[in-house]
Amino acid sequence: MMFLSPPEIRTTTLFTRLPDTFRQPDPSNVWAQANRGGQPVDSFLEGPVWHPSGCLYLTDIPYGRIFKVDMQGNWELIVQYDGEPNGMKLISADTLLITDYRHGLMKLSLNDCSVTPWLARRNSESFRGVNDLTPDSQGNLYFTDQGQTGLHDPTGRVYRLSPQGKLDLLLDNCPSPNGLVLSPDEKILYVAMTRGNAIWRCPLQPDGSVSKVGQFFTSWGPSGPDGLAINAEGELLIANPGLGRVWHLNELAEPVEILISPLGRSTTNLCYGGDDLRQLYITESVSGSILTCSMATPGKPVPVPSLVPAR
Repeated sequence: MMFLSPPEIRTTTLFTRLPDTFRQPDPSNVWAQANRGGQPVDSFLEGPVWHPSGCLYLTDIPYGRIFKVDMQGNWELIVQYDGEPNGMKLISADTLLITDYRHGLMKLSLNDCSVTPWLARRNSESFRGVNDLTPDSQGNLYFTDQGQTGLHDPTGRVYRLSPQGKLDLLLDNCPSPNGLVLSPDEKILYVAMTRGNAIWRCPLQPDGSVSKVGQFFTSWGPSGPDGLAINAEGELLIANPGLGRVWHLNELAEPVEILISPLGRSTTNLCYGGDDLRQLYITESVSGSILTCSMATPGKPVPVPSLVPAR
């Protein structure tokens, strides 16, 4: 009988914290009332994106803010708008695409800091509440429509949007679809099912459909897997709020490394960065912090396709 080797356990370090000048909790904030039990929050950081110019961009969901953070830990408010931005990805060097819970897919121009709609509805039906997104090398965009779904209502959805604007529904039976990422060969889509406390493995067929979807990894605790990243060898990294950790899994879904938060348990999302993509950046959302950890294997570069506007 073979036994798993114990995973290496490492504690991440604090990279930087949201400055106090940006912390002004509003007790009447609607997002906080619905998602944090009415507890006042001064921020809830998510959606980290590494920009090749050498900085990070992050969202702040309850206050509709997008921040830029340089490698000296200096924060700059890029834009604040009437929305609830969550996941983000670069679709060109000067454009970020945002999954906004209230408005659907939104486009942020880094040139003039304008936020404009990209895809607000599907066949005139509003989304339940989009959460995260990932592009492939062909210009397709995969994104999750989570809303308030869970085991009580497993009707969350996963979509693919083509460069021509064609929208395909890949999954519609998801208990809280959240972060998602493609394998290096783009044949497998991994999706975090937060309130199902699991990662689903979704093989992509030659015609673009999914088949033989299965459960790849099971977690536990008060909140399940959230943001996902993948390294150049196809190993999956999972931000797991509620536990305050990041799982680093091999191709068999065996934990080979566990990264622990030194601050709080709300490790919600992550991305690789640095010149060689060997530095991991993790949002600890409740404390409004960015954690960091060096990695032996670099991250898989996220494609930056040039997408045409969805219609």
